[in-house]
Amino acid sequence: MAVIEVDLAGRGYAVHVGRGLLGRSGALAGQLLRRQRVPVVADRTAWSLHGGALEAGLADASKSAAVYLVEPGEGSKSWASLAALTDWLLSEGVERGDHVLALGGGVVGDLAGFACAVLKRGCGFIQLPTTLLAQVDSSVGGKTAINAAAGKNLVGAFHQPGLVLADLDTLTTLPPRELRAGYAEVLKYGVLGSAVFFDWLADHGPAVLALEEAASERAVATSVAMKAAIVAEDERETTGRRALLNLGHTFGHALEAETGFSNRLLHGEAVALGMVLAARYSARIGLIGDSDAEAVTRAVDVAGLPAEIAALGLDCDGATLTDHMRHDKKMAGRALPFVLLNGIGEAFLARDVELADVAAFLDEELQAH
Repeated sequence: MAVIEVDLAGRGYAVHVGRGLLGRSGALAGQLLRRQRVPVVADRTAWSLHGGALEAGLADASKSAAVYLVEPGEGSKSWASLAALTDWLLSEGVERGDHVLALGGGVVGDLAGFACAVLKRGCGFIQLPTTLLAQVDSSVGGKTAINAAAGKNLVGAFHQPGLVLADLDTLTTLPPRELRAGYAEVLKYGVLGSAVFFDWLADHGPAVLALEEAASERAVATSVAMKAAIVAEDERETTGRRALLNLGHTFGHALEAETGFSNRLLHGEAVALGMVLAARYSARIGLIGDSDAEAVTRAVDVAGLPAEIAALGLDCDGATLTDHMRHDKKMAGRALPFVLLNGIGEAFLARDVELADVAAFLDEELQAH
């Protein structure tokens, strides 16, 4: 088991990465679990697969679970779902010093985390991520949110968990497509911050996707450590350092919006394609060579992730996609920063990108390759 510390003054916490962690949840959480009856917010599918292991882990610490089930999918990140969940937490008598467990992927983590951020002005929660994407991205760093009619994750709060238990055993039950979508976020860390990790993934990516224990633990732990370092430096995206984690997301969110935030394009798939577009746009404006852009494209394609926007069959043009970008929560002063590349492992925040030029680039991509 690997343990990574997220170093935040007075609010730091540990991320455990390894196998069998749900079965040790009561012992690992320790005094964070003040209540004998522990409130658990769980994705319905995740609970059916992993609830038994969690209950056994709690029982070993003489605890039991009070379970609130959330339907899978982005539709659960809504005002209605938030209201229903907070009402349930209040009915359970949750207090500010208590910790709520969030079992599932990013949807449950976001919803439960936001509910805990606003409940009685803030109570504790523990992330138990069951998808690769959640383990390496959304469960670490304290971003919580729900979706609004205007776009994804536009209503939320920064609220750090008290503990994260990334149990690699839960990944064995993921559909292959979801596992690949999570791998996109692993690949992202190499592209944005470490050519060494990018090259390691080129050699060991198949082993990670095959969930070989040593490779998958190293991939998740390295990703978490990279994110933890960035979060410790820039918790609330005030200096721009944390914004680098949005590599691929500006393009990706636009594609998600155009496909209706549906299973037509999973979030991780959108990020993967968004990274390809960011690399190609970086090459277009002379920041990197075509060989670097091709390396990113190849890494995405080899992992079985979408690498060509034209293959989506979208009935839109570049201007339509950039219109989606105008609703991005990162918009500031009518300008939208883009995460671009000076090389593999050398991402930076560009604040002078013209959306009209991005639209022209996307028109070319929609027709090319």
